[in-house]
Parts: sequence; C-alpha cells; structure tokens
Amino acid sequence: MNSMKDCYELANGVKIPCMGYGTYKAAEGNNESIIKTAIEAGYRYFDTASFYDTEEALGRAIHESGIPREEFFLTSKAWKTEMGYEEVKKAFAQTLEKLGTDYLDMYLIHWPLPNPKYKDWKELDVETWRGLEELYKAGKVKAIGVSNFLLHHLENLIQNCEIMPMADQIEFHPGFTQEATVRYCQEKGIYVQAWSPLGRKRVLEHPLLVGLAEKYNKSAAQICLRYEIQRQVIPLPKASTKERMVQNYQVFDFEIEKEDMYRIDSMQPAGWSGEHPDFPRVK
Repeated sequence: MNSMKDCYELANGVKIPCMGYGTYKAAEGNNESIIKTAIEAGYRYFDTASFYDTEEALGRAIHESGIPREEFFLTSKAWKTEMGYEEVKKAFAQTLEKLGTDYLDMYLIHWPLPNPKYKDWKELDVETWRGLEELYKAGKVKAIGVSNFLLHHLENLIQNCEIMPMADQIEFHPGFTQEATVRYCQEKGIYVQAWSPLGRKRVLEHPLLVGLAEKYNKSAAQICLRYEIQRQVIPLPKASTKERMVQNYQVFDFEIEKEDMYRIDSMQPAGWSGEHPDFPRVK
C-alpha cells in the first residue's frame, strides 16, 4: 500500500480503501464542517452509523463538495434497536435518505447483541443478516459485513447464511489487538477494520510507542496506524483538525521493522474501551 486510496479487494471483488475516516463524535455538534475538512484533506472513505448521528452531515458535505458520489466509499451500520429482518431493511432505507444517496458501498450490523442479557441473539443475527443479504442481492449495497462480532458470533452467521460477511469492524490498536478474532477473519477472507485505531491517551504515551516514534521520526499515532496497515487491518482514524487528518495518512513512506512489529504485538494490554458485546461495559 502506497497511499490511503490504495485498495484491498473484498471477497466479492469490491475494492475497499486501505484507510478511512471515522465520523463517530467527529466534532461534537460541528460534524458537517469537520467532514468537509476531511474531504478537503483528501479522504474519500467515510465510516458512519445511524447511532453516530452523522449521516445527514456526511451526506450534505459530500453533496456540497461537488465530487461525484462514485468517488466515495461510504459505510454505515444498523444499530442494536434496528436488528431483525424487516427492521434492518427499514433502517437501511432511512440511512440512504439521510445520506442522500441511492446505494451504500458497505452496510454492517453494528453489534451482535441488543444487550448482554439477550438470549435469542443467534436467531436475531441470522434474521438481520437475511435482510442484509436481500439488500445486497437487490444491488442497494455493494458489500455487507458486521461490527464487533467475535468468533462465536461469526460462526453462527457463517453456518446459517448464504453470503459470507465481507468485513468485521472491531476495536483494534496496539495493546488491544483481539488476535483470535483477527486470525479467524483473515483465515476466512473477512477483512478486519479498526475502530479506535489509536487507542487512548494511555496507548499514545506508552514508552514503546514513544520510543518507536522517535526511532522512525513519526508520531506515536502514526506508529499505531502504520502497525495496523502492516497487519492488513483497515484503520478508521478520526481527527478534528486538518493538520491531524493529514498526519494520519502520512504513514506510507516508512515501514516498521519485523522485530518492532513483534514488540508491538507483544505489548501489555492498554487502552481498551471497556466494550465487549457479551458483557456490560467496563467503565
């Protein structure tokens, strides 16, 4: 990969950029302006969700940019309250309306369970996925996948579905790499995307990453993103200033050495959000 516009190829042949821009809490009330700045900075892959409340702002920003829709790769997600065969199709239609487009590049189930105590999640996931398969077959979305699905959630879909998930968006960053899920996905041809690719302050201040930043003359954030790219994980960083937006994709002019990759792989746990689909959030 030589730039953020270089692409991987999903299982169905659809090309997906190797880096995108995450819109979750992009600017806390000033989303449209920040997204316009991201477009000006060169981003064309945008990740949103009904839960983020950024779909309308993203749609307006793209329309006002004057750049053809087909130059963008847009992903959105169905929230926990939008699961079910009919419900997810209705949610998808609302997402298209908010984005002001007649198709999506990718659509994901946001979480495998509405809540940790939900017992019939297997049936619910299969029914929701059946709705996504129908949207895909109708040509309304180019690729379908999931978010925050772990091995047992994925196995349930794969054993009961017609179309394999093409991507799984999970929390992934140095200090929290979810190796079992990543290995499973990569063995199955499911592309892994990273939400929270920079972790949190504790990650960016970790002595290992600070030291590697100095060694490679980059920032700790750039070390995180380069690490993910070398792991063939698609990072979805967010930033609120153009300077940071640009810095986030200036990670294609160097390579982390194998030994340093191993050191990052072996970092002690750090920066976990506290989110786990099967258990209450840890604060």
